[in-house]
Amino acid sequence: MGLSEFALIDRFFRDCGARRTDVSLGIGDDAAVLEPPPGKQIVAAIDTLVEGVHFPLHSPPASVGHRALAVNLSDLAAMGAEPAWALLALTLREVNESWLAEFSRGLDTLAREHHVALVGGDTTSGPLTVSIQVLGFVEPSRALKRSGANAGDLVFVTGSPGDSAGGLAVELGSLHAATQPARTYLRERFLFPTARVALGRRLLDFASACIDVSDGLLGDAGKLAHASRCRVELEYSKLPISAALLDAYGEQRARELSLSGGEDFELCFTVPPSRIVDMERALPAERWGYSRVGVIKQGTDAVVVDNGTVMDFSHSGYDHFSTVR
Repeated sequence: MGLSEFALIDRFFRDCGARRTDVSLGIGDDAAVLEPPPGKQIVAAIDTLVEGVHFPLHSPPASVGHRALAVNLSDLAAMGAEPAWALLALTLREVNESWLAEFSRGLDTLAREHHVALVGGDTTSGPLTVSIQVLGFVEPSRALKRSGANAGDLVFVTGSPGDSAGGLAVELGSLHAATQPARTYLRERFLFPTARVALGRRLLDFASACIDVSDGLLGDAGKLAHASRCRVELEYSKLPISAALLDAYGEQRARELSLSGGEDFELCFTVPPSRIVDMERALPAERWGYSRVGVIKQGTDAVVVDNGTVMDFSHSGYDHFSTVR
């Protein structure tokens, strides 16, 4: 006879994540009782990952646990928030204890890295689906938003967007031309993305706007442009392309993927010219892993320019309801 819901929770999730003193009552009751710190606002984010949509069939379970939390941590990072608590809703086709052990290990490792406590959730039967809600804190009226950019601000992005798209191709078995080191690097970037939480917190002192890059750099830059009522001009020659993506696809296709590939979970942010020197002194780019990729202009869209000429890109980002992956 398989594990009951309560035995499953007790075995795999009761001790998952960090231990926090602001959790008065965690897993095991009808709801969690939490104590937000005085003088802070609560920031909340929730994402759902569906097998076959957000991760391939038979993905490594540790990666599924990691990614399910990382996507939410990235959302909080884009707001400059400090993550604290998480709730998990897990739908399973069957109770596979080996799968659950690896899934909870991936979730637990990342949660502890960011001092996040798992405080509750739900399990049910059905197609494999993982929903995680993360709650965190930010100082009153200081949360970064998409709507703060102004003409003249410079545009930055962390990491090397496009790597996750390359890694997904490796995972699906459709990328054959790359060297083994490149394949290994790209696959790791897809399976275990980095949540830029520490940088997001530090950007509160410098950035005017910020957005999580989950649907492609160009598409998400367009969302920032719409919210800020401005134009984002991304410079084609300044896109940070990893050596692995270049190895796998060549320069032109790699640059296309850096603009349109989804699920990198990087940060795209804008900084006023008056704050650039202070930011680069406090947050050296080589340590914090960001690159300048553009500028804010008057307008209401996001475009890619090369030597002053606007380039034509037909695909601006991933949309769950208009694209079949």
